[in-house]
Amino acid sequence: MDRNHHPGQQPQEPRGGRTAPGRRRTVRSRGAELAVYEYGTPGAESVLLVHGYPDDHSVFDGVVNRLAADRHVITYDTRNAGASRVTGDGAEQLTSYRLDLLVEDLYAVLDATGTPAVHLVGHDWGSIQGWAAIQDPRAGGRILSYTSISGPDLGHFRRWFRTRLRSPRLWPQALMQALRSWYVAAFQIPALPDAAWKHLLTARYEKYAGRRIGDSGVRGLQLYRANMFRSGGALPDGGYAGPVHVIVPLKDPFLSPKLTEGLETHFPRVEVTKVHAGHWWPERRSEDFAALLLRWLAAHPDG
Repeated sequence: MDRNHHPGQQPQEPRGGRTAPGRRRTVRSRGAELAVYEYGTPGAESVLLVHGYPDDHSVFDGVVNRLAADRHVITYDTRNAGASRVTGDGAEQLTSYRLDLLVEDLYAVLDATGTPAVHLVGHDWGSIQGWAAIQDPRAGGRILSYTSISGPDLGHFRRWFRTRLRSPRLWPQALMQALRSWYVAAFQIPALPDAAWKHLLTARYEKYAGRRIGDSGVRGLQLYRANMFRSGGALPDGGYAGPVHVIVPLKDPFLSPKLTEGLETHFPRVEVTKVHAGHWWPERRSEDFAALLLRWLAAHPDG
């Protein structure tokens, strides 16, 4: 199903708006210490929000305010960001940032918070690891639904590219997406020191977002270096039978709206909603995002 959503013209919310203090705990998972935050009422319907690059959990502050009124809401800093860290010698090893470990982190957070079932929401890299998490054998009965924003399933992404490279008629789609993804190759450049990336990435993003991200931008580069263009570690490919909601910001400079084509092969209950917004729509228009998410949760309370 493909739907279009036109946000209202209300004034833009302050970026990184305040939210009520969460209950913080530290969760240990496969060589990482994760900063986990809980809001709302434990035992109520649970929602897990997973951020992307170069953000931390605070990117969801605006939507947490709406969801936590009558739900149990969980956020956490992924092992590349915020107050979370990869510990010991593993911080220097790319294998410590592989997708399978990100999935382990997600389930470790659910276990530590005593959450038997959850509606999963991911943005950017949080969405990429969300696709992998729903195809994990543990997802059955535990992940009630999945909402993805601006982050593809890597297995689908590769299949999508191969299909288009085999058909001259579809080559332009592959070319345009390759141009959108130029930064993925740039992040692999070993000759450019992390200090240069910090100068290029951090200052510009903090000015845009109106909040500090510290060294999350530099640490997060390990995600791209560990998971893109590297062999080893098969990608999840089992599909997912539960409801999937893919929100496509039409002004996202990084991902083509065409990437949703063919998702129904592995995700038969997929629905696509297009929004006239950019990549960071969940934060910049958190009221619109919360309203759309609440409608989705109301329609799929039990998956």
